[in-house]
Amino acid sequence: MSIIAGEGCEILVPLNDRKPLVDIERSLITAYRKPIWSKFVKAIKAYNLVQAGDKIAVAISGGKDSLIMAKLFQELQLHGNVNFELEYIAMDPGYHKNIKELLIDNCKYLNIPVKIFESRVFDIIDNIASDYPCYMCAKMRRGALYSKAKELGCNKLALGHHFNDVIETTMLNVFYSGNFKTMLPKLKAQNFESMELIRPLYFIEEENIKKFTQESGIWPLNCACMVAAKKIGNKRNEIKDLVKDLKKIFDGVDKSIFRAAQNVNLDSILGWQKNGENHSYLDLYDED
Repeated sequence: MSIIAGEGCEILVPLNDRKPLVDIERSLITAYRKPIWSKFVKAIKAYNLVQAGDKIAVAISGGKDSLIMAKLFQELQLHGNVNFELEYIAMDPGYHKNIKELLIDNCKYLNIPVKIFESRVFDIIDNIASDYPCYMCAKMRRGALYSKAKELGCNKLALGHHFNDVIETTMLNVFYSGNFKTMLPKLKAQNFESMELIRPLYFIEEENIKKFTQESGIWPLNCACMVAAKKIGNKRNEIKDLVKDLKKIFDGVDKSIFRAAQNVNLDSILGWQKNGENHSYLDLYDED
């Protein structure tokens, strides 16, 4: 057993209960072929996320999503027909010592050759953030990851956002920002020339990632943020609970939300924004 100390708590982690690595890797393309592996490959192909000659920085936070993403990329590199390079990078934003040790231990056990670099994100956010620090923290962490990826000669940065992250982001924007904007599978970096961000877990549901992680006996980090732990309230968790409740009434509502972002009908909306400019349906009204 290993003791992981957090903010006022101790977690017993049964490291000896982990499955052998060979079994973990095999299960990704056998037992979890349909819910995980096939959906990973589907996103890669549907959105052209990986191309020959790419050098991809795989961002490892230590959470369940980034760990499974790293293993999926290894399998793709081993069994795929496209030649590309991988770098595994992890930013230490100010983790508790034992949390960092768990990150290192998991990566070592899973044969993920991670390169860890330090930053002071947690300290900075603690000083400048309001009651909800997560947005600013994510922005700063992403900037640090882009910089490291660029330093290593990468042209793409892969993040572990999954299907549920996509629909929750969509609903967050609808309810709290008053716009219809979703999380894209790939986009060009605004402040880092020739860099792209890709999200290869785009079609994979969080429930299946959790099942895989639990059955593998891996204990991933759960945010491990020393700042948000002190704050009250989390809008993303509220949306997560809302979608869960809606699914009890409307079967498949999560998939309908996801499809809505693919089926926007410009003939039936009041307005839209493109390249920073606002447009009204009245702009086209007299053209009909």
